[in-house]
Formats: sequence, structure tokens, C-alpha cells
Amino acid sequence: MPNRIGLNFVEPMLDRLRGKKFLVTGADGFIGSHLTEALIGHGAKVRAIAFYNSFNSRGWLDEAAVDVQEKLEIIAGDIRDPHFMRDVTNGCEIVLHLAALISIPFSYQSPGAFIDTNVVGTLNVLQAARECGVSRVVCTSTSEVYGTARYVPIDEEHPLSAQSPYAASKIGADQLTLSFQRAFETPVMVLRPFNTFGPRQSTRAVIPTIITQIASGAQEIKLGSLHPTRDFSIISDTVRGFMYAAVAEHGIGEVINTGSGFEISIGDTAALIAEIMGARVNVVRSSERVRPQTSEVERLFASVAKAEKLLGWKPDYGGRDGFRRGLEDTIAWFRDPVRLRRYKIGHYDV
Repeated sequence: MPNRIGLNFVEPMLDRLRGKKFLVTGADGFIGSHLTEALIGHGAKVRAIAFYNSFNSRGWLDEAAVDVQEKLEIIAGDIRDPHFMRDVTNGCEIVLHLAALISIPFSYQSPGAFIDTNVVGTLNVLQAARECGVSRVVCTSTSEVYGTARYVPIDEEHPLSAQSPYAASKIGADQLTLSFQRAFETPVMVLRPFNTFGPRQSTRAVIPTIITQIASGAQEIKLGSLHPTRDFSIISDTVRGFMYAAVAEHGIGEVINTGSGFEISIGDTAALIAEIMGARVNVVRSSERVRPQTSEVERLFASVAKAEKLLGWKPDYGGRDGFRRGLEDTIAWFRDPVRLRRYKIGHYDV
């Protein structure tokens, strides 16, 4: 039976994680925090990087169970500092690089920041990994690098087409990562998750935006474009993808997609969430949430055949049924009043 978001996987492949020393960048974020907890749960040793801030916040790692936090080595820092990266990488076997700026709207306002963090930051991660002799580096990509699908399902040979500064920065980071394997034989892999969703996700993403508005009692839901399709993947499947990539026998020097193998429009997603939540809502197209016309990625739909072939990975929450189950679990998490109060519901943040 697939797990219920809790990430307590019982799979022989994951026994290989036990005792290995990991460095996880972006461990304080949505995917990174879930991944960090799952690694600890499988007996790995984890050095977790949280972005330095004067509030001494470690992001979602502050919400981790006490027994998880006690086993973690959490270090505040910034991947844009090459000296810091070399110091924290020393002594680690496997690097899982998730730290990045990810907001597409913000990339229109501050493209330089995306180059500094996503490209230069990745360079620092790779240089440190090379100098410290790590056994594997898994760098995080995004389905946005493909742009609007020219064919579906999208496999890893699909042309790359940056339709936002964010996507361009990630293409740069991906190509830099692969170049280190070709030029220096650094053992790298690029994992390319399609649209991940689940507990803890920011309302900058569409599914939490819909859920939190309905959960707060709104009858009019504000969204951007409704017609684009996405391949939504529940957080537990994405986390399993990273863990498989970390220990699989094959895949060095490769780009590998993870996704659900199912596409659905934003409008139909909103309707399905409303159905699950037992709500009747009116969806309103908000102009501030709409991307520039030629920047909107119209269609995303993943092929995950390569992940199954090289990693032995496939989604537990695949297809429409899996998507619905993932939404039910995610809705249950967001409906908790204490959690819901963490979010600025209905407010549009870039």
C-alpha cells in the first residue's frame, strides 16, 4: 500500500540510505524538509543547510519532530558563498541540492537574483563536491525548463525552452551540472520533478492557493489562467525520487523526470478540489496572477519511463486516482486551523 504522506516507506532500495552522510541544501523548504525527515527516518546522517536569516528560523525544519531534530545537523548559510559550501560539504558522501529561488513571478522582477542563486549557487555546490570528493551529487531541476510541450508525454529528450527568467536560470544550472560530469567526471545526476504539491507548500503554488481559499470560507476563488495543464506529483513521490536517485546503481550523468504520468487543467483541478471539500465556488480570473502571454507554459505531462528504467522508481500516486488521493491528504493537512493561520489567504505574493 502507498504511504499516506508520512513518508515512512518500506522499500528494499531505501535500506541503502542507512548510515550514509548526506548534505541537503534547501532543507528548510517545502520539498527539502520532507526529504530531510525521510532520510533521517531511514537511518541516514544528514547535514541540513537552512538559509541564514536574523530570525534564527530554520523554516519547516522547526516543525519537525523532536527526535528528528535531535538527529539533524542544521547549519545556517548561503549557497552563494563558495567558501561556506566547501566547508559544509567536507565529510559528506552524497549531496542533494535543492536550494533555489523558485517563484516565476518574482523572476520577472529580479532576474539577477535568480542567476546568482540558481546558477552561481549551483556552481559553488558543484565545485565543493568536486573538491571534497563526494560520491554523488543530485541537482534539482524543474519541468518549467521544457516550456510548453511540443509533444507528450514529455521525455528527457524534449527540447528546452525557457519561457521565464526562472526557467532560464534552471536550464543554466542543469547544463552546468552535466558539464561537471563531462569535464571533470564529477558523479552528478539531474532530477527533474514535475509540479510537486502537498503539505507545507507555499500559496505561491496553485493547489495550496485553491485549498486555503476554500478552507477559509471563500466562495469566490481567485486564480490565474485556467486552461494550462500540469502533471501534479504528490510530495511523497518526489521525495522517493530523490532517495532513489541518491543510491541507485545507474543514472550518473543523466537527466531524469519524476511525475505522475497524468495531466489536468488548472480549472479542472480547482473543480476537483472543491468537490472533495464539499464546496460550491466561483472561480475568478485575476489579472495579477496571469503570466505574460508568451511566458505561460501551456502544457506539461511527464514521461517517467526513464526513472523506472534507471532508478527503479515509479509513482505511488499515479494517474487521476492517485492525484485525488494526494489531494485528499493535502486538504486534510491544510484544514487544520493552526496550520491554516500560517498562510496569508487570498493575498497574492510573487
